[in-house]
Amino acid sequence: MANKLFDIIKSDLAELETALHESVVSPVATITEIGNHLIKAGGKRLRPAMFFLAARCSENFDLKRVMPLAVALELIHMASLVHDDVLDSAATRRGEATANAKWGNQLAILAGDYLFAKAFVLVTENGYGERVNNQLSRLLADLSAGELIQNKEIYKASCDTEEYYERIAMKTANFLAISCQLGAHVMGLPEKDVQALYDYGYSVGMAFQLTDDLLDLTGDSKTIGKPAGNDILQGIITLPAIRALETSPDKDELLSIVTNRDMTKEDLNRALEIVRATDGIDFTKNKVEEYLDRARNVLPESIPEDVRAAYMMAADFIAGREF
Repeated sequence: MANKLFDIIKSDLAELETALHESVVSPVATITEIGNHLIKAGGKRLRPAMFFLAARCSENFDLKRVMPLAVALELIHMASLVHDDVLDSAATRRGEATANAKWGNQLAILAGDYLFAKAFVLVTENGYGERVNNQLSRLLADLSAGELIQNKEIYKASCDTEEYYERIAMKTANFLAISCQLGAHVMGLPEKDVQALYDYGYSVGMAFQLTDDLLDLTGDSKTIGKPAGNDILQGIITLPAIRALETSPDKDELLSIVTNRDMTKEDLNRALEIVRATDGIDFTKNKVEEYLDRARNVLPESIPEDVRAAYMMAADFIAGREF
């Protein structure tokens, strides 16, 4: 994350890194090797960060109590990315080789399965209760459903915005919402505050994914850690492209490009040119701000000021992030 964004939980996140490495140690050397590779590749650790912040809303915050669940959340996220990379035939993520590029699809999938299973072992062993188990099970179901919805529509150029919002909720927003919710729940916050933090996480998650989709069109491969325009190349239509398909004078040309499985680099560059010439970028930025305004406004009045400030900074970071 950006410098100083999560100073309040800096030590929590540092301990998380150690706990993550410990969690992937296995008698099977390949599992340990792949797990350490995925951890060292880095990441924003946004889900456990949101979880820690919610947990720190309690006067009775106990790092030892919450750490296994924080690790489980990040393991689930890592596993989902491994499976995504296999589905997308991705060679790099965050500028590093993907697990499938280094070890092949079969071992990558098995490693992802292991991480999912390990997450639930941590949750079960630490007795977090039925609500946590149910929410994490629902989360996995949503992650899978979101991926199925996305893959069903590749190279079809669907302009169904409701389906698009449903997909990004399942793939991103629900995860951040549950991360906030579970941090508050495990530390015993009042139910109204648990729900408010869930709502904050959902709104931030929607904004985060919309920004991710924007960066795919406006960023460069060195900055974002994957090829620019990768969504279009993979046949995935995001909100800026949906808007362009509705409003561009070149929408027929764009449609023919984004539905072509044999898209060339020249085709991709032309598609990006068409999308960027419309108001699709600004339209999506406005949606980002709408969600972030909701996030800022829903935060409970009762939470500590330093936690509130961190949550506000997180919203500001998402609004202006470049990676």
